[in-house]
Order: sequence, then structure tokens, then C-alpha cells
Amino acid sequence: MPVTRIQDLVIPENYASYLQQRTEEKSALVQSGLLVRSQFLDNFLAGGGLTINVPSFQDLYGEERLSGDDPAVVIPQDGTGTPPNAHMRIGTSKEVAVRLSRNASWSDMDLAGALAGADPMAAIMDLTAGFWTRRLQKAFVATVQGVFADNAAAPTGGDTHTQNDMTVDVSGGGYVAGVTDFHLEALIDALTTMGDSAEDIVAVMMHSHVLARAKKNNLVDSIPDTTNGAAGTIERIAGKYRVIVDDGLPNPAGTGANQTASGIYHTWLLGSGAFLLGMGSPKVPAEIERKPEGGNGGGQSILWNRVEWCIHPVGHAWIGTAPASGPANGNASTANTLAHADSWRRVFPERKQIKVARLITREA
Repeated sequence: MPVTRIQDLVIPENYASYLQQRTEEKSALVQSGLLVRSQFLDNFLAGGGLTINVPSFQDLYGEERLSGDDPAVVIPQDGTGTPPNAHMRIGTSKEVAVRLSRNASWSDMDLAGALAGADPMAAIMDLTAGFWTRRLQKAFVATVQGVFADNAAAPTGGDTHTQNDMTVDVSGGGYVAGVTDFHLEALIDALTTMGDSAEDIVAVMMHSHVLARAKKNNLVDSIPDTTNGAAGTIERIAGKYRVIVDDGLPNPAGTGANQTASGIYHTWLLGSGAFLLGMGSPKVPAEIERKPEGGNGGGQSILWNRVEWCIHPVGHAWIGTAPASGPANGNASTANTLAHADSWRRVFPERKQIKVARLITREA
């Protein structure tokens, strides 16, 4: 009786393309608009290099002139005919994005259940796409941690931020119901750190324990989920902000004197387009390895899968360094990793240009 094996199903070129599509379809971060696909970053990943400069123009500043009809009143000229200080300039910021190279492997003995399905290729795709969707979210969480860790530190080396200007901390020294926990007034205060850009916030990312408090405070509504024809519901905070639940958010939160006790949680307010996503294709995105000695000689197939990502927080520059052996840009909060304060620097001049905010609460 013929047996369907991984190598009979996975055509590496097609698999890699479909895997990217399926990963995006499954990602709440992508569907909410928090991660916006960037062709510029896709092109970067298709080439070489660990980092790339992301060109960006600052907003226009200054005062307008009052127009008149007196021909004797002209813009002053210098000796060369150039108007001195008469024209405003457009400023630029040097953002820097970093390449994330990841890989994983699975044995067909682990996928035996999937191969029993009516459509084994679809089953394999669902398993691997689900895995990479979860890993993409982990990398995203680490990146946001790094951005906030930089913001919590005193600015150095050209960093434009004011320390902790993206954070509202109501955690206090001990739990007080309606004061230190997640409540509407604290949410509004965190939104206010963004000024009139608060209207760009589209999602709230929180720990499940904080979500439970929000539900007890009647701040959560459920609406039908029509994303890609999905059947289910989407939860929203205050009738407006999509809820993304992730128990990988910091708890206990941070390392400061007031952020080490159990029961303290970070909640993130995130705007549409605050992060850009690039997805590339490694030289060999997928391949099958045969081990005839596997299974005590019964044979074994191993599916290797590699991805290239770039998660870029808009308005920031990656300043971490890579060792000689390659990029050390994992998810941990150690040197040269996504979650570390010294890996990022804010380069946008105004707080409200950074469409993220943080609320730190203490829950019972």
C-alpha cells in the first residue's frame, strides 16, 4: 500500500510562498493593522546585509507668511539672491531596521497525525503556519519590550525621547481596587501621552489576567469576526480597540524598583502602522532530510523550514551590534537582542509620532 510522506507533499518553492500567506492570514497582529507589510523591507530581505536604513521625512514645521499686494515688500535676499531663513526645510530621520533569520525542523513521525488527514498538505501547512504565527508574535512582543525598555532609560547618544514619556504607571505600592488595576481612567491617561495622535490607536495588547479585570469592569465587548471569512468573535476594549491577548507580556514587569512585585502587568496600546513587517525568502526556505536509520531503520523524514523577517518599530533605529558569528537578535532581553534597551534608539523628534503607549497596572 503506498504511503504518503512529507517529501511527496512539500514542494519547497510553493510551500514557502503558501506558508507566508497562511502565516499572515492567521496573525491577529497583521489582521489588526499593527504589523503593516512593507515592500521596502521585503526588498531588503531579498538582498544582503543585517540592517538597512529606512528613509523617512519629518513633518513640516514653522510659521506661514502673510501674503500681501505691496510690490515693495519682498522676501529678503542675500548677495547671491538666496532668501536667508525665508524658506523652511523638511527634516529627515535615520531609522534602521534589522534582519531576523529563524529556522525550525519537524520529523514526519511528529506529523504522523497530520498525514492521516484527507488533505495532508493542508494539515502540514496549518501546523507549520500556526507555529510561525506564534513565533512572529513572540518576536513582536520582544521588539515592543525593547522599545519600551529604551524609553524607560535616560536618553543617550542622540536618542530623542523624554524618559518614560510613553508610559503611565498606576501600579502603586500595593493593590487598590479601581486605582492600581486596569480601569477606564488609567486607559485614557495612557492614550493622552500620545496627544492628538491617540485617535490612531487600534488595539490593546494585554495579559489574560488584565483582560479578566477589564471584563469585570465592563470594558469589553464582543463583535462578529469576519476576517477572511472566520466564524467567531473579536473582543474590543471600550467599544473601539481590538484586544490581543498574550500571556508573554511582562509579568512581573521590568526591572525597576516599582516593577518587580508579583501582580504587576504591562498593557500596550498600539496604533495602526506603528510597526512594519518585511517577509523574505531564504536561499533554501524548505527542504526534506532523509534519515534511513531513523525509527530503528524504518526511515525518517525531517522537514526543515527557514524564515526571514523584519519587524520595524516606526520612528526607531536598531543600534544593536552583531558578533562575528552572525546576528544575535533573538527575543531575549540580553545584549544585542530585540528586548534589550540598548538595541534601540528613538529617532523621531515628537512623542506623538510614536503610535504606542504603555499602561502598567497592579492586579489582585
